[in-house]
This record gives sequence, C-alpha cells and structure tokens, in this order.
Amino acid sequence: MKKQVYNPYLPLYEHIPDGEPHVFGDRVYVYGSHDKEGGYTFCMEDYVVYSAPVTDLSDWRYEGVSYRADQDPDYPNPRFMYAPDCVRGNDGRYYLFYCMGGDYGYGGYSGAIKVAVSDSPAGPFDYHGTVHYKDGTVMMRYVCFDPAVINDGGVIRVYYGTQYSDEEDYGIDDPRVIERETGMFGRTEEELKSYPDSINGPVMLTLEDDMLTVRDEPKHIIPYRVKGTTFEEHPFFEGSSIRKFNGKYYFIYSSWQNHELCYATSDYPDRGFVFGGTIVSNGDVGYGGRTIENKLNMTGTTHGSVEPINGEYYVFFHRLTHKSDYSRQSCAEKIRLEPDGSIKQVEITSCGLNDGPLEGVGSYPAVICCNLTDGYVPHGCNTIYKASFPNISNIGDERFIAEIGEGTLIGYKYFNMQDVSEIGVTARIEAPDNLPFFDVPVRIDERSEEDSKRLAERVITPTSDTPCLEIRLGEDQAPIGTIAIGDTSGWTEFATGVRIKDGTYPLYFYYRGPGKIQIKDIFMNRLGDLG
Repeated sequence: MKKQVYNPYLPLYEHIPDGEPHVFGDRVYVYGSHDKEGGYTFCMEDYVVYSAPVTDLSDWRYEGVSYRADQDPDYPNPRFMYAPDCVRGNDGRYYLFYCMGGDYGYGGYSGAIKVAVSDSPAGPFDYHGTVHYKDGTVMMRYVCFDPAVINDGGVIRVYYGTQYSDEEDYGIDDPRVIERETGMFGRTEEELKSYPDSINGPVMLTLEDDMLTVRDEPKHIIPYRVKGTTFEEHPFFEGSSIRKFNGKYYFIYSSWQNHELCYATSDYPDRGFVFGGTIVSNGDVGYGGRTIENKLNMTGTTHGSVEPINGEYYVFFHRLTHKSDYSRQSCAEKIRLEPDGSIKQVEITSCGLNDGPLEGVGSYPAVICCNLTDGYVPHGCNTIYKASFPNISNIGDERFIAEIGEGTLIGYKYFNMQDVSEIGVTARIEAPDNLPFFDVPVRIDERSEEDSKRLAERVITPTSDTPCLEIRLGEDQAPIGTIAIGDTSGWTEFATGVRIKDGTYPLYFYYRGPGKIQIKDIFMNRLGDLG
C-alpha cells in the first residue's frame, strides 16, 4: 500500500528550489538548486538528486550529491551553483546544464553556461565544459542565466536569459539603464547597444552533439518589448523551462510578478510564442481572482516546470520559509492539460502529489500548511526579514510554525474527514528562549521595501484575553470549535471536541490572543480512537 505524500514532498530538512522534473526510464528525477536551511543567500549547498518510481510519487529516494561546486574550474569565484536542468544526449549520457553566482546572486548574470555529464540520471556528474563557439570562444551572447534544455528529436535546444524593464521604459541610451546593465550583466556600453532588440529577454540556441559547441546562434523567442503584446501583464523575468506536449512547445517561466509560473505556447521552438496563462502562484495570487493584497503566503521567487508522469501532468514549484528568499522548499500539484492545450491555474494545497485528500485522522507536521498569513506577510524577493510575522522555521531537527500572532490564519487543503470528533495541535507559547535565531544579515531588496515598511508600522490589537485557536472548515467560515492554548513554553497537546459531517474539507486554524505561539503538529482523532 502506498504511503501518503504531502507538500513539501521531500524530507522537511531539504530545501531544493527551481525544480526541473524529468522522467528517465521508470523513475522521475528532480534537479534543482540547493538552499541551506536558514541560509543567508541563494543556493549555498551542492546539487543533490531525488527520484521516485513513476507509479508511486510518495516513495522519494535520495540519490546523493550529484555535483559539487568545487568541481567547476571557476570555483570559488563565484562559488554557488543555481537552477540546473538535465537532458539525455544523443549519445545516451545525461548532461547537466547550470550557471554560477555569488552572494545574493551577484555575478550570476555575467558568467557562461556550464555543462557536466554522467552515465546515470542520478549522477554523480563530472565537469564537461563551457558552452562555446566552434573556434573555442566562450558563448556569452545575451545573458547566460537559468539554462533549460531539451532533446527535441535529436536537436539539442538550450533556453536561457533574464529580463528587466529599464530599456523598454527609458531606452538604452538612458544613463541609468547603462549604469545598471553594465554593472549587472558585466558588459560594455557598446555591447549592450549592439543588440537589435535587447540583451534582455528569453533566447534559444542549438548545440552540436557534443553538448558544448554552438550550432545555431541564440535568438529571442519572445520580443523583449512586451507592451501591447499578450505578455504585457505577465512579462518574462527568469526561470526558463521548456517542454513539448502533443507536438506543441511550452515555454514555462517566472514572470515579473515574481510569485507565479506562467507558460507560453508555440508550434515552433524559436518563435511565435503566445502567452497562455498562470499555472501556479506560491501565494495563490490570481487563483479565483485573489489579489496580491490578499495573498495566502509570503511570496517570492519561483521557478519550476511541468512534467507528465504516468499519464498525469504535474507542476513543480517552490515555497518560501524562514522569512527569507533563501530557504525554499519543493512543492508540486497535479494540473490538467485541457483538450485545447491550455492549462488552468491550480491552487496550492497540502496534498500535492498525494492523488487525493490526506486522511483526516492522525498527526501531521504543522509545517505542511499550504496557507500561512496574518494579513501582513510580505513579498520576499532576494530578501531576509527580521520583522515578526508567521513563518516556517526550525531549531535543530525541530521544524514548526513560529511567530503566530493575532489574526494568523493557518490552512491545510484537504483532508478526508470521517467520524472526526477531536482536533488539536502540539503547541507552546513563544518565548525568548525558544524563538528561532539565525545569524544572518537583514537584507531588504528594493522590491520588498514597501512591505517592510508596512510590517514596521502595523499596530496589533488582540481580540481575546487568552491565547486560542479557532477551528474553521473554510478560510472565511465560522468556527466549529476553539482550542485554548495553555501557558507553557514546552510542547503540549491542546485539543477540543468537534462535530463534522463526513466529507472532504480544508482545515484552518485562526489565532486570537496576546503574545505569540508556535505549532509543531496538528492532529485529528475519531471517536473510537480517543480511548
């Protein structure tokens, strides 16, 4: 019998963002960056690979360290590897494409595309070389960032790039644009002005069978200037990924909204792409008309892709933890490829790869919540916050929701509840000696400054004299019970009796009261299990 699987689907200590899932043989392999739990910047760890049988997505196996940063000849300047993708070459071997950057991504826009190779999709990989031209010159056309690769019937296609709006807004001759792009991309003013459209934007090139030599020069697949096009509201930012379903190309990317994975489709691999829509947002923004002001999680960078597995389609993405953009965890949701080839946005859940609701009985880690907000959770692009708001954190091997204050909503979707008569939590009062501490610098990116100011200026007024959690079966529904939280700094079970008609429900906890609490587990009991 298959065991249950929930989001995040890997072990809770793992932080593997930028997930690229690929089915090779009878297993699905996930390649991604590797964040450090509670780290201070992106991608601090070496690459690792996890895989699962295509017939059982609950059975994830750690394949080990697949590639080390110090295997790259440029290490340690820069020292961090990010956003890889893997493809099977025409020779039957597996090729890992990646780039490198420094602290907070600095230098990540000025390097080349690197390649490693292995006889196994799980690795370990060995350094293979740098993408280059036939004369050996390193390929540096456009911005070599977030490479994605596909073996398209024997043609090796690499997609990459990034996009900032300065040129479209102000023009390439504006001194501010030149200053920003020469510093960010490591190029001269003359080179920036040599591009007929822009150095920005997503591009594609093809490679020879050696997986290193450029066959066809890179070219834009989407025009950089998006105003007046289908991409205007959701322009490309980063995170290129490419798939081919039913003869149509799907370009999957992170938009400038910076919390959503979008897609575009074309009948051609290098032109004609039309915006399709949003697949998933890590704050559920856009789903059911939800606005960014009412996001259900801290939002921030996202990167992932779509993969058909055993007859079903899934989108892989990541969520943020630790009040930062640098401790991201792998999540996945089932999606549907409509008869016309379109993909409707899916909501984020705790079920993920479970192929149905979780069993509404027993204990679950509290950190599998799919919604966590107090109405002030911020956007976290390239940011670490010190201000207080509810977040997923850890102290050693204990992982829990911390800084739960007045008005915090904690949601789980979905549970199949049968004969449930008691719901509870393992919780404690937050105190200075149990508050997580990470010796990392505060960092507020310009895109997060407004949210940082909102956090600093907010005034919290408790609506209860004593700490308590309302139990709800919907985000805005009336409570079906209330759990009183006792005055203890040690982990303690608190529960209350409930009456619930059998069925499938979301489960929400809403905190009222002074101070803050932490929650490590949630649990549901049936009448016969109470003893």
